[in-house]
Amino acid sequence: MSFDGPAWSGLFSVSSTKSSLAALTLGAIGVVYGDIGTSVLYAMKEVFGSGHVPFTPENVYGILSIFFWTLTTIVSLKYVLLVLRADNHGEGGLVAMLALASQAVKDKPELRKLLLAVGIFGTCLFYGDGVITPAISVLSAVEGLEVISPNFKKSVIPLTLVILFLLFWVQKRGTAGIGQFFGPITLIWFAAIAVLGVSHIVERPEILLAISPHYALGFIWDQPGITFIILGAVVLCVTGGEALYADMGHFGKKPIRLAWFSVVMPSLTLNYFGQGALLLAHPEAKENPFFMMAPDWALLPLVGLATMATVIASQALISGAFSVTKQVIQLGYLPRLQVLHTSETDTGQIYMPFVNWGLFAAIVMAVVMFKSSSNLAAAYGIAVCTDMLITTVLTFFVIRYAWKMPLLLCIGATGFFFVVDLAFWASNLLKLFDGGWFPLLIGAAVFTLMLTWHDGRRLLNESLRSDALRLTDFLEAVFIAPPTRVEGTAVFLTAETGAVPNALLHNLKHNKVLHERNLFVTVRSHEVPRMDADKRLDVTSLGHDCWQVIVNYGFKDNPDLPSALATIEGDGYKLDPMLTSYFLSRDIVIPTIGGGMAQWREKLFAQMHHNASAAAEFLNLPTNAVVELGSKIEI
Repeated sequence: MSFDGPAWSGLFSVSSTKSSLAALTLGAIGVVYGDIGTSVLYAMKEVFGSGHVPFTPENVYGILSIFFWTLTTIVSLKYVLLVLRADNHGEGGLVAMLALASQAVKDKPELRKLLLAVGIFGTCLFYGDGVITPAISVLSAVEGLEVISPNFKKSVIPLTLVILFLLFWVQKRGTAGIGQFFGPITLIWFAAIAVLGVSHIVERPEILLAISPHYALGFIWDQPGITFIILGAVVLCVTGGEALYADMGHFGKKPIRLAWFSVVMPSLTLNYFGQGALLLAHPEAKENPFFMMAPDWALLPLVGLATMATVIASQALISGAFSVTKQVIQLGYLPRLQVLHTSETDTGQIYMPFVNWGLFAAIVMAVVMFKSSSNLAAAYGIAVCTDMLITTVLTFFVIRYAWKMPLLLCIGATGFFFVVDLAFWASNLLKLFDGGWFPLLIGAAVFTLMLTWHDGRRLLNESLRSDALRLTDFLEAVFIAPPTRVEGTAVFLTAETGAVPNALLHNLKHNKVLHERNLFVTVRSHEVPRMDADKRLDVTSLGHDCWQVIVNYGFKDNPDLPSALATIEGDGYKLDPMLTSYFLSRDIVIPTIGGGMAQWREKLFAQMHHNASAAAEFLNLPTNAVVELGSKIEI
């Protein structure tokens, strides 16, 4: 999964000096590593359950070695040592990496355009991956009941759906209350899987020899065809590993690295090697090696703990979906959606109803269609591998053009990881018709929506610009014979700086008055996570108590226009909230034949524009001070 970090800043915050390293590390264990921590439920099972790998002791050693070195190469070396260095003002994740890369090549417009398209497509794949992750995680945990008794088989899917429904239903209430337990519960989970692993390793300690890379290389050399095929299952052991980069802004590099090397990787390694030891002693355990590691008395508690761990992993992904959607909206690739704040103290804790229930509907579809974690595994991985590949490509452009590193060093630093990612990606293409199409279809649908919205907004702004009057010339003409001035401040929102807002024209036409003070405000989003307070506003006097104001936000800022405008002081002027009115133009888009986009895309954009939540809500404007005036615009 790849996203720009869930809204956990209210629970664990890098910026809080009171948060100790231990608390941040515990938080990272719960939020960052929940997904990769539950991979032990199904990764080994899918490799040996696929039927592609002949079951021999030599192959068990080879597969374990491949697992260990996959974790080492992709997570420890690529993400922890390299990618974590590519922070965007302290923030991480694919959106932050995309912004960093696009800024680095801004003097190369064609390359920048290509990188933006690739990066946005990678972001879209997050939604496809985000559907599979909760489905396969919770389903694989509940399937542990089948190990207790085959009679539970019919209850697995209904129980999975009930758990997922409850998870999505509680989102509107926020996670601040229960979030404090995520770290401790996940820590218990890692301790439990480590103990399970050790309990079997002590019976077959020779299994630890598989740490040697020569077992992996020997397997690859002897069985290159089978190796290529099973890479699509091996990659399951690192799904969720990219979250350590996505959540860097909330926890910081040191806690994330400490959590990985001190808790997560040792626990995963011990459990996988424990599964290997079990398989050497009991080959029939390949049907579900994880749960068959546990003694009978511990099965039910283990199923319960696994379910809690998968719910926590899914929770991190859902919060990430809210966070990344909000960022993409502010980058201008999606229409405004309703955002509800679930915490009175932390603006990062948000809930987006449309995203929440849209994600739930797609997850239900996945569970009902695929019916088992093994079937879902066929759909899992292709989106993750594509995102990993895109991250490697973007990293190259960051270290080459932003850090100005020598070309050969850049190729050397990313080329190895590119080859590894490409091998996993190519292997996953074999699963395309077995279910891999599902997350790709979701990603492609979201990509179409994003491009349509972005291109539609460009066409809309071009149409507005072509018909607009110059603001300075218009004001000069108006004040030759000024209309009646009324008390208070009028804030006119306009997409184009220097153009006359339609709302102003309608106000003069129908009300025939002008306020004492007038602010012509344009809100701009930038490809940086957060905008410094001293760069928030750009104010230009237009005379006659009129000002042009540009309000700047980063893609992780929470827009609050009244708060931003309240900082304007000078020439005896200060905004009085009780005497301020906000004038907005509610444009109705009319698709036309010829030019612009394809007809179906123009109709899609018009519908998206119509259904977008009000700008007043998005900008946190007081509802009793907003005046909306409509107009029709052809594109």
